[in-house]
Amino acid sequence: MNLIDLGDPEGNRCVVRVTGRYQPGNLTGHEILRADVLISASFVDARLEIYLFQQDLDTWQHDLTRLVRGEGATIGGDRGLRLDFFMYDDRRLALTVQDPDRLTVMLGIEPPETWIQDHHQRLDQVRATWPSEVVETAPVAYE
Repeated sequence: MNLIDLGDPEGNRCVVRVTGRYQPGNLTGHEILRADVLISASFVDARLEIYLFQQDLDTWQHDLTRLVRGEGATIGGDRGLRLDFFMYDDRRLALTVQDPDRLTVMLGIEPPETWIQDHHQRLDQVRATWPSEVVETAPVAYE
């Protein structure tokens, strides 16, 4: 399921496709989603991997509204792969993809007018498909 799907007629495209939970059922990884990042343009065709925490989804939701005001948005961060978005006044989108071990690339994308609303819906679909799991533990008996 695509959390992010941005493209334009020029062939510039960025997709963040959530593929499932990282270590489902494992207490240390049950809240983490695994995703593929697909980047394509005339000069690059890359497939990278990113892990998303629920906090990343919350930040993305908040940042989508900030983009309209000319502020930046980020997915990922200090854990490795990072995507930075910035929208100019003419609604063009600048995207920087940084993978410290492999690649840094910048794309200019002219998304459709309704892309922010579309991406709020995409986020809702990801959350409905992979809701935040609450891990319940057995009560501790004290003797």
